[in-house]
Amino acid sequence: MNNTASAKKINTAPKKRKRSKGSLDVKKSKMGWVFIAPFLIGFLLIYLPMICESLQFSFSAQNVPPGGGLLLENVGFENYSWALFTDPSFKSTLGSSILQLLFNVPAIVVFSLFMAVLLNQKMRGRAIFRAIFFIPVIVSTGIIESIDLQNTLADAQQTISGGEDGLNGASSGSEIITAMDINRLFSGMQIGAGLVNYVATIVQNVYDIVNKSGVQMLIFLAGLQSISPAIYESCEIDGATAWETFWKITFPMISPMILVNTVYTVIDSFTSQANGVMTYINKVYSSTNGNVRATAMSWMYFLIVMLILAVIAGIISAYVFYQKKDS
Repeated sequence: MNNTASAKKINTAPKKRKRSKGSLDVKKSKMGWVFIAPFLIGFLLIYLPMICESLQFSFSAQNVPPGGGLLLENVGFENYSWALFTDPSFKSTLGSSILQLLFNVPAIVVFSLFMAVLLNQKMRGRAIFRAIFFIPVIVSTGIIESIDLQNTLADAQQTISGGEDGLNGASSGSEIITAMDINRLFSGMQIGAGLVNYVATIVQNVYDIVNKSGVQMLIFLAGLQSISPAIYESCEIDGATAWETFWKITFPMISPMILVNTVYTVIDSFTSQANGVMTYINKVYSSTNGNVRATAMSWMYFLIVMLILAVIAGIISAYVFYQKKDS
């Protein structure tokens, strides 16, 4: 009797429920939707109507009736045709921006990766060096950039050029390079003007590369610090050199960061206020009947950027290494 009662007690004991991995993933996905819900609501209520109106403007011509107001007339692809075949500068400006992109993006990604690997090493003052390379990102933000730098840079310009007018509130690297007047620095040397202009272009590009590498460097640093030190210890035990460790361990492990930084750099380059296409579209917008034509240019520019991003992401994604999660 006692054995039977104890067996019943054992059988009637509550069983512990095992949480399935699928249910946990569902909860995480639901929380993800909760976090992006404010953006989706704002996009649908605020941005989507403006995007639709902008698209309508690109296919329209604006007329001002005698009684005042604004009247839109559907003209099809006339604004797009004007931008491609009639406007004298849009295609050339777009082509030069793409060529500049082909140089700047690889240089920024490679430089930021190099500096991230260097600053990831164990050395004194590592935090100070990281802050130094991230300072240009803080300085180039919209709030700091809007501060009037005329007094400081004007004094520098007067010192360099011998009392000439200042920079008038310069806020970009190219204007600072202009203030340095590289032509005057090389005036005593018997070298051609073409070589001087080439050196000035390199100096300007170096400034832009260093100035725009701060965010990418931090992303690479985060990726490097996520790699387990045990992997490097195993490589050292196996006799792998630092070169072999970088190309066979470090580079594959941070390849997703390379994709992220490349996409970020392309978007940042195309949307920068210093971009020639952005400047030219703003100029067209201020001209007669320019708002509808500038809108058409903006849509073409957007589609070209999306196409370039799709091509770059597709090429790099084929070589990205994704670490599998333990099941």
